[in-house]
Amino acid sequence: MIVAVYNRTFGKEDIPAISKILSALQAHKIQLVFYKDFYTQLKDSFSFDETPAFFTSRLDLPIQTDMLISLGGDGTMLDTVSFIGDSNIPLIGINLGRLGFLAAISENEAADAIESLVRGSYTIEKRSLLHLESSMPIFEDAPFALNEFTIHRKDSSSMIKIHTYLNGEFLNTYWADGLIVATPTGSTGYSLSCGGPVVFPQTSSFVITPVAPHNLSTRPIIVPDDNVISFELEGRTDHFLCTLDSRTETIPTSIQLAVKKENFTISLIRPDEHNFLKTIRQKLYWGIDRRN
Repeated sequence: MIVAVYNRTFGKEDIPAISKILSALQAHKIQLVFYKDFYTQLKDSFSFDETPAFFTSRLDLPIQTDMLISLGGDGTMLDTVSFIGDSNIPLIGINLGRLGFLAAISENEAADAIESLVRGSYTIEKRSLLHLESSMPIFEDAPFALNEFTIHRKDSSSMIKIHTYLNGEFLNTYWADGLIVATPTGSTGYSLSCGGPVVFPQTSSFVITPVAPHNLSTRPIIVPDDNVISFELEGRTDHFLCTLDSRTETIPTSIQLAVKKENFTISLIRPDEHNFLKTIRQKLYWGIDRRN
C-alpha cells in the first residue's frame, strides 16, 4: 500500500501526535510518500525506517498512490484537493486542529482509523466540487473547490455590489461585504458561519450565502447544482478578493466570473464508525447541549 502524507505546518506541540500516527503507519509496512516541505520540517523530530519518496505538486504525486492522509485541520485538508484533482486518489483527514468537519478523525482515534484503512473497513464517499470560469486566467491549473467560492471586498472600503445570475437570468444584486457559493460539503464551513444552512453532502445543490448583507431581507438560498451562477462586480475600488477554498486571488472589477458543478468528484474515506450525522452531533453539540 502506498500512502501520501500531507501537512502544511505544525507546532512543537503537534510532534507527539504526528509521531504516533507515522509510527502506526510504519508498523503496517506502508510505503509513505511525503509532501516535501512537511518532511523537511519533520525529519529532525522523527526517526524514519527509510528515506521516503516525496511530492511537491499534483504533477509528481505518484498515480499509483492508494490514498492521501491529511494531518491538520479542515484548511489543511482543503489544500490537498488541488494536489489530488481528477486523479481519484481517496482522501482522509486526521484532525490536529480544533473544529473539523472534513478532518473529522481526532488524533485519539487515529490508530483505530489506520487499522480500519489497512483492513479495508471503510466507505468511499464521492463529494461534488464547483468549477470557476473566468474571463482572465486565475488559480492556475486548479480552478475548482471542494468547499466554496467567495467574492469579497479587498479592504475596509464600503460594501460592494454583486449582480448575480442563474443560467443568465437575474437573481439578485447583493449589497454586502461579499458572497459565498458553497457546495454541500462546504455548507458546514464559511457559509455556516454567515448564517447559511447545513446541507447533506449527497444533496445536488449549491448554497448562495451573502456576507454581512446590507438588506435584512437578503437571505441564503439553495439552488440546484445544474445551474451556472454568474457574477458582475461593482464597487468604489478597482479590485476585489476571490477565493477557492483556502486559495486567494486579487481580481479587477472588469472580470467576468461564473461557477458551475465540476465534471469530476473527490473521494473521501469514511471509516465505518463515522458518518455525517455523528460528525454534526459532535461538532455542533446537537442533542448534547443541556442548556435547552
